[in-house]
Order: sequence, then structure tokens, then C-alpha cells
Amino acid sequence: MDDRANVMHDDTLLTIGAFAARARLSAKALRLYDRLGLLAPAHVDEATGYRYYRAGQVERARLVALLRRLDMPLARIAEVVHAGGDRAAGLLDAYWADVEARVAGQRTLAEYLRGRLTGRDSDVYGQFAVETVDVPEQVVLSESRHVLADELPTWIAASLGRLEEAARDCGGVTAAPFVVYHADVSAESDGPAESCVPVADEAAARAWSEERGRTRRTRVRVEPAGRLAYTRITKAQVAFPQILAAFGAVEEWIAAEGLTVTGPCREVYFADWEAAGPEDPVCDVAFPVR
Repeated sequence: MDDRANVMHDDTLLTIGAFAARARLSAKALRLYDRLGLLAPAHVDEATGYRYYRAGQVERARLVALLRRLDMPLARIAEVVHAGGDRAAGLLDAYWADVEARVAGQRTLAEYLRGRLTGRDSDVYGQFAVETVDVPEQVVLSESRHVLADELPTWIAASLGRLEEAARDCGGVTAAPFVVYHADVSAESDGPAESCVPVADEAAARAWSEERGRTRRTRVRVEPAGRLAYTRITKAQVAFPQILAAFGAVEEWIAAEGLTVTGPCREVYFADWEAAGPEDPVCDVAFPVR
């Protein structure tokens, strides 16, 4: 009896059609999962190319199908199914946290766009509470770059990380880091933006900048004392373009209060970004005013 006959009489193996029916998947999906290394057949007949699966593979097939229903990309599904156990559960948790963050950001964007489409921007702005705060003079280490909106999150994280590390040699960080926008940053306009970290020791900061800051054009400057009009926003609201609603709300409030903007707008990051959830406050959107 040939090899195919042996396989056909082996009760532990199923044809691709029978296995697909039991796993509630299509044969096309099973071929794709095989090609991507998610679910390989237990046996492939060399003469005919027919695929056979063990009944025990049904559980993995259904797991892959369920993960797909979460819109999980196939590459991430591969990580989950190959990890197993607590690590697989951790990978699922990480993916779902990303999903919730994205949905929270999209919800904020939808609310902003609804206001614009209906001409009721003020209704959207009314969701933001605007206050003022007086800030003292600060010595800052800063790094500037021309950057587009889609590049901005990566650059902010990297540049503030570099500056906070440098601050250790400059007496330490004395206040929340912030990013100043000297011109519009959008999909078409590249600023520039300036990352700033307040430090304690101006002399040490200038020495550090001269010795080690030239590669990134790090500079030291004094941020003057003044008053900021600001609104506090969540991590989900920080993403572009939903953050535009917060900037608009502060600008509208400033005009209504009869104040004058005296400098470029900024974002002040006062929370641990990595530890924060989508609805946690992380940032103040602010304008210097008088």
C-alpha cells in the first residue's frame, strides 16, 4: 500500500477539507497560515501535494481564527501562537492595549471633526478646561529639528530622552520637559520644533553643550519667567490631529479673555508616558500670554 493510502487510513489525520470544516476555516485560509508559518500541515503528500492535518491542530487553528477577529496582524499572531502560556497572554495584552489607545485617539478625533463639520467648533472646545499658571525663569537644554507631524512622536521621545540623560551632568531636571513649536508642524509643514529640558546648573549645561552637544546641535538658553494659558489633555488626545482641538480651545479662551499671546505654543509633558493609559492626563497644551 502506498504512502497516501497509509495516510488516508490513519485516523489521526484529516484532509484539508475535513480539517477546515472542523476548524471552521476555509482551505484558502489554511494555505495562507501554512505559508506564514502559523499552522503547518502535519503531513504533505510529496506526490500529490495534498495537505493533511492532525485533529489535535484544531485548537491552534481556532486560536488563529479568533485572533484574526481581533484584527491582529498575522505577524503578531505568529508571535502569540509560537510563544504559548503566560508569554502569549502578555503579547495579547500588549496588542489590546495598543488597540484601546488607537480607538481612544480616534474617538477624540471623531469628536473634533464632528464639531468642524457642523460648524460647532466651540462645542468641542468647551470640553477643555483652560487655566493660567505663572512659571519661573528656567535654564533649559534644548534640541531643535525640522520635523513633519508623522515623525514628531518618535523625535520627541528620542530627543527628550537624550536631553534628560544629559541633564544628569547638569544638576538634574528641575521641571517638566516641554516642546516648543516655533512654526506650524503638520503633514506639510515642518516647524521647527524644539525639545527642552529644564536643568539646575547653567554653567554645567553650557560646558556639556560645548563638549558633547554639538552632534545634535544641543544648546543652552534661558526661558524667561511668564504666564501660560493651558489645558490638560490625556494620552489619547496627544496624537495628531486630535491635539489640534486642544490648541484651538486654548486660543479661543485667550481671545475671549482679552489676553495676548507672547510666544510660541508648547506641549508640557509632566507624566510617565510609558506607564500612562489612554485616558490618563499626560500633557499641558499651552501658550505664553500677558
